[in-house]
Amino acid sequence: MTDTMDDDNEATALAAEYALGLLTTDEAAAFEAAMAVDPDLRGFYALWAEDFVSVADGIDPVPPPQAVLERINADLFPMPATAKPSLLARLGLLPAALTGLVAAGAVLLVVNLDILRPLPFAPDYTAQVVAEDQSLIVLAAYDADTHLLRLDRSAGAAQTGRSLELWLVVGDAAPVSLGILADTDQTEITLPVNLAAGIPGGILAISDEPLGGSPTGGPTGAVLAVGPITVL
Repeated sequence: MTDTMDDDNEATALAAEYALGLLTTDEAAAFEAAMAVDPDLRGFYALWAEDFVSVADGIDPVPPPQAVLERINADLFPMPATAKPSLLARLGLLPAALTGLVAAGAVLLVVNLDILRPLPFAPDYTAQVVAEDQSLIVLAAYDADTHLLRLDRSAGAAQTGRSLELWLVVGDAAPVSLGILADTDQTEITLPVNLAAGIPGGILAISDEPLGGSPTGGPTGAVLAVGPITVL
């Protein structure tokens, strides 16, 4: 009995450290592998995630001072003095991209635990495509070997008579459509080789489009969410 209690206490403490991001890369990977096969461990993590998220429930959001936001943008997206503004800057997406990065940690705690189940493919890249107000949250995972892009939508949906269209943005090139998000929570898209080459270092964006997608080959509606693609 005592051994069981000690094991539970150790597992609970480990789940708390994982939820707070205190584990090393190797420790976190080992913990995620263990969660994939241990429902009790997933339960410990879920309880800690809910507890930590609730800590901020009574705190009103405070926007950062403009000078701080500009300094963060300059550090994350350095631009030579002679360079023209990037496509993201011209689209006004830099604040949204920054918000996606800042929100990523919170998203991982709030999103359901489906992301922890063993996947039938081996993703090499991931992205959290998140609206500034988190009204739309889509987690993307990409397997470079199969060129399969899996999208799990945990919040938000297309408006009646409209479609959510996914775009790949690479550098200053024009956004390229990757397809329409399905009405279900999960969408799978197999990318052609020429588009797959743009995944490393690219950015995913989702726009509101007419039913069936943009008629022009480029975004025509509001860009609702954006997220940088990162290597796992």
